[in-house]
Amino acid sequence: MEQSAVANSKALAEVELIIPSRPEYVGVARLAILGVASRMRFSYDEVEDIRLAVGEACTRAIERLNGSPSEGEPIRLRCLIDTNRLTIEVRNPLLEAPSAKPTPESEDLGEVTDLSGVLIRILMDEVDTEELPAENTHLVRMVKFAAR
Repeated sequence: MEQSAVANSKALAEVELIIPSRPEYVGVARLAILGVASRMRFSYDEVEDIRLAVGEACTRAIERLNGSPSEGEPIRLRCLIDTNRLTIEVRNPLLEAPSAKPTPESEDLGEVTDLSGVLIRILMDEVDTEELPAENTHLVRMVKFAAR
């Protein structure tokens, strides 16, 4: 949480979006990110990379919650806009009772080998995940730096 607070203090603007954790709303998140990223100094290809990464992160969050007691809880997106970077946080509830053997959908992005996790890492400049038990939240933080 400390890193997020530091990022927030430097942000020129902040955009938040809350969507239901249902697949049909991933497109809404992708469109919102398209609007945010297009206002920055990103190339067309970089905007598309950001949009795809956000879509994958939201889809992963929905898959993590599928069948869990937290299914139906909203996904929260937070964009921190700075002159030279865009930080996107995707938050969803922690799973109450993780299975004994983690599946690719429930693993940390740092150890995941499934296609969506690899894709997110390739498309964004920085990616990290964090579990925040005090907030009952799983967080994926993605950063894309703008050209100077």
